[in-house]
Amino acid sequence: MAPKSSPWGQVFSVWEKAVREKSGGNLELQFFYNGGDEGAMVDKMKAGQLDGVVVTAAGLSKIHPPVLALQMPGLFTTWEKLDKARDAMAADFDKAFADAGFRVLGWCDVGSVHLMSKGFAVRSPDNIKGKKPYTRRDDAIQPALFKVIGGVSPVALNVPEVSPNLDKGAINIMNVPALEAEQHQWASKFDHIVDDTSALAIGAIVVSSKRLDALPADLRSILTDTGKISAAALTKRVRSEDDASYGRIKSRMTVITLTAAEKAKWDKVFKQTRQRLAQDTFSPSLVTKLEGLAK
Repeated sequence: MAPKSSPWGQVFSVWEKAVREKSGGNLELQFFYNGGDEGAMVDKMKAGQLDGVVVTAAGLSKIHPPVLALQMPGLFTTWEKLDKARDAMAADFDKAFADAGFRVLGWCDVGSVHLMSKGFAVRSPDNIKGKKPYTRRDDAIQPALFKVIGGVSPVALNVPEVSPNLDKGAINIMNVPALEAEQHQWASKFDHIVDDTSALAIGAIVVSSKRLDALPADLRSILTDTGKISAAALTKRVRSEDDASYGRIKSRMTVITLTAAEKAKWDKVFKQTRQRLAQDTFSPSLVTKLEGLAK
């Protein structure tokens, strides 16, 4: 989904070169950027039209829905806690992906989620009522959050549809990492940002097990080894660049620093959202386990 000039594209260009050189030209990677609809990308991989995808949690959830639970609001707000939880869940996730015919070459992150708004400050959940927040069509979490808040009619869009809707004022609230907002040129359309992180956006490099297993053993090792290295390098770089992006964005926006009372209101809504998700999206045991890992 990212542009070729983005940190993701830059790391993948290095990965392409490494695979070509290590394999003596016997294996090459070709990336297609600005993919947009992650659900469609996953469907193409299932149909054999793509050998792999690099997707966010929303795309991963089209293969194994419980992965999306890592992005429940108010759950993981530091990378240290997220890494701990993801490591604890790794065996379960790997098995689920393998059972579905896929393999995760490596996890890579998107950034810390902040609430941005245009023309007004959002200090409490009530400030969202009557506004026009953006939500991805393939996301199950944001709609649940807005239902808990009430009085909100979110605008569901695919990523390529966001910019034109921002331009015509159809969206005035967005929960998004700073780096993602900059890369898609959304950040300039907002003038307020909440300092608190409400969630951490994640992703992964996933390939077809059938396609991977069809490779000779030496080429398969080259792909998996370099993929793991690329994912680790990307994770480190994205976290650093997301911090830098947030610094740039907040220097020209009005930064909202929540009071203890305001944070308590958000915590209550976040907990209610997780409870709702445990009823109709994720298993109660998964939500309970992740909440325990977040402590």
